Amino acid sequence: MKVIARLVFLALSLTCAEIAFAAEAYPSRPLRLVVPFPPGGGTDIMGRLVAAHLTDKLGVQTVVDNRGGAGGILGTELAARANADGHTLLIGSVSTISINPSLYPKLPFDTVKDFAPVSLIASTPSVLVVTANLAARSVKDLIAMAKAKPGQINFGSAGSGTSHHLGGELFRLRAGIDIVHVPYKGTAPAITDLISGQVSMMIANMPSVLPMVKAGRLRAIAVTSLSRSSFMPELATVAEAGLPGFEVIVWYGVLAPAATPRPIIARLNGYLTQMATLPEVKERLAGQGAEAISSTPEAFAHKIREDIAIWAKVVQVSGARADGP
Repeated sequence: MKVIARLVFLALSLTCAEIAFAAEAYPSRPLRLVVPFPPGGGTDIMGRLVAAHLTDKLGVQTVVDNRGGAGGILGTELAARANADGHTLLIGSVSTISINPSLYPKLPFDTVKDFAPVSLIASTPSVLVVTANLAARSVKDLIAMAKAKPGQINFGSAGSGTSHHLGGELFRLRAGIDIVHVPYKGTAPAITDLISGQVSMMIANMPSVLPMVKAGRLRAIAVTSLSRSSFMPELATVAEAGLPGFEVIVWYGVLAPAATPRPIIARLNGYLTQMATLPEVKERLAGQGAEAISSTPEAFAHKIREDIAIWAKVVQVSGARADGP
């Protein structure tokens, strides 16, 4: 028994030594930051901000790898299956990490078991926007229009299962209206068709639509937080405008494959925590309608599990599907 105990102790000692060495030698090559959506959307904006910061702090290039498709599933799976050595990271969002598990019961990964949360990096309310030539000027107008024309008003999203999709489904459910979901392969094409009038409305991430709203190419009629946003204080909330309790908050965070050594997770968390305090980062995110935040890995893990439970109820009650409108 003593021999076995010594062998176990030796094995544990070697494992700890290997982990410590891996952390000291990290990084040994450029990092890959997987963004599971095409360029141009809110997740991509966050990814490029993180990549620039990590490149500066780690002294090696952090390359953004846009892998869009299947509502963020393809890129997320790629990150989940990567070597757990800290050289592949993922920009996750409430859509890909906390909503998809309810919409896709047979995901090729488990967002809780297959990832090690590193830190939250930003949060933002969504914005209910409509195409500029739509007559609706308020939530009340939009609901009245939809009730007068059941099935004729459609809403775009960055793909089935995204926060845009579930936000629209929640709006449909709470308002008691018949509107049609039109999924796109990413935020950018959805916004392009919203601007041109191919779709009527969208509950979109503030960073991706704020420039278009300021330019007058889209009309914002409400924010989806429970209180007004400091970025658009003149804009009423959906809750104020007639749907009490309505809330859709989007968060972004960095995750690594589950077996990534804890010292590497801690080191990355430190850099991301520092990033959230930088005035230039706060200013840049504020320009996009987002707030820079950070968290411990444990707090981020708790947020993921909490939101999985919340959105599971929305999916169940709304009957939302991941395979299209």
